[in-house]
Amino acid sequence: MDPAQWLADYQERLERVAYSARSASASLAEVGASATSPRGEVTVTVNAGGVLGDVALTPAARKLDVDTLALIVSTAREAQRLAGARMTEVMASYLGESDALHQITSHLPEAVR
Repeated sequence: MDPAQWLADYQERLERVAYSARSASASLAEVGASATSPRGEVTVTVNAGGVLGDVALTPAARKLDVDTLALIVSTAREAQRLAGARMTEVMASYLGESDALHQITSHLPEAVR
């Protein structure tokens, strides 16, 4: 193969990989999840990494006692599970079922994998 052609092909591959990485990054920036408790008293929003972004309590939640805290935590865990699942879907669309995807998802909590 002609060295100039090889270099041009290699440059094109690098550009495709860089584009794909930018697209994946942009897609992941949009990933997050919200979960609402079964009776609707608590809604929790997290980002793609599962970091808590917002907790919304309805007036009904204010009437709850100590169980409210447990409800917030369990709702947050559900939002984290959903965000992890969405992150996995996004990355699978870029990486397919590959060792790279396994490496990324191996760091997620068991409930998400």
